[in-house]
Amino acid sequence: MPYDLELADRIRELVAAERGVDEKQMFGGLAFLINGNMAVAATREGGLMVRVAPGDTEKLLQRNHVAPMVMGGRQMRGWLRIGSPGVQTKRQLEVWVARGVDYAKGLPPK
Repeated sequence: MPYDLELADRIRELVAAERGVDEKQMFGGLAFLINGNMAVAATREGGLMVRVAPGDTEKLLQRNHVAPMVMGGRQMRGWLRIGSPGVQTKRQLEVWVARGVDYAKGLPPK
């Protein structure tokens, strides 16, 4: 199953005003990068993958529709999966996209 095209369009609309935005197909989804650093992605599993400050991971996992990002059997601190119900409204999506963009903007450009 390809990534959610509608979700990708909604993300694209939210990041349009940001400088240094690129789109790249990654992990079977469509990632949005800021200055070469991944901020968020529309995933093939549905929902959103978002990059956050590693120290915020445990606190954010307490929220509804949030799960850890697991790759190769390991939980990746600083990466979260937000299920589709957690990004249905514009407000819900804005919160997560802003968090991912803000974190990526604070990283050194690649």
